[in-house]
Amino acid sequence: MTEPLPTAGGLAYREARPADTDADTPVALLVHGWPESSHTWRGTLPALAAAGWRAVAPDLPGYGQTPVDLPATWERHVEALERFRTDLGLDDVALVVHDWGGLIGLRWACDHPDAVSALVISNTGFFSDGKWQGLADTMRAPGQGEELMDNMSRDLLAMGLRNLAPTLDDATIDEYWGCLSDADRRQGVLDLYRSGDFEKLTAYDGGLGSLGVPALLLWGGMDELVPVATAERLAAEMPGSEVKVHDDLGHFLFDEAPDRCGADIAAFLAGLER
Repeated sequence: MTEPLPTAGGLAYREARPADTDADTPVALLVHGWPESSHTWRGTLPALAAAGWRAVAPDLPGYGQTPVDLPATWERHVEALERFRTDLGLDDVALVVHDWGGLIGLRWACDHPDAVSALVISNTGFFSDGKWQGLADTMRAPGQGEELMDNMSRDLLAMGLRNLAPTLDDATIDEYWGCLSDADRRQGVLDLYRSGDFEKLTAYDGGLGSLGVPALLLWGGMDELVPVATAERLAAEMPGSEVKVHDDLGHFLFDEAPDRCGADIAAFLAGLER
């Protein structure tokens, strides 16, 4: 039986801390994507703790051990992240995001610029001219999305994920199946994608550069969903940011090489001035 995780602000979360944690210990806040959970960060949390950071990773609403909270729109996920951050009293955080976690976390960061000290962005976009494609387009379409959810199974999810990341193990597939495991959670997925109009990011144009914080763009070079060109475009908006590409990894790089990617983030954070 899976051990229950602690909760804050209504979100379950995983955490790793250095042995001598005190009030001055720097904090990293890690936000997963779809169909992931805080399980995504299993290689990153211990690496950051070993580097002297308190690393905190919530399960967003409807993912992992956090109940779904309908309607599970983009805006309500951003609000949930702020409740979580406030409840734990996290300030001056290094924000680490992947996939949908980028759309949620970066929007939160631009809304709360004083709470963010650094960014690690992986395999996500944040542009008002973005376009959905493939499976996302289907989920956004009335009727088609419901039909997709009605026919979804763990085996179909596993097939789709392993087309992108062949090494995903069964435990990870089981974890990520959780966001599709009942009718309300499936509705939450549709809510998220259907609220994901990129035009909403017009208000955030130039916002990442305005944060003026150190940034690492950590990418899988084989990503078929969000190509490396997206990292280069993000870097152009954030002068002084660093781009690191693993040519042998795809979209789910933290699942494909958790230890390697955790070490990358730990090394970047270790180089920051505190």
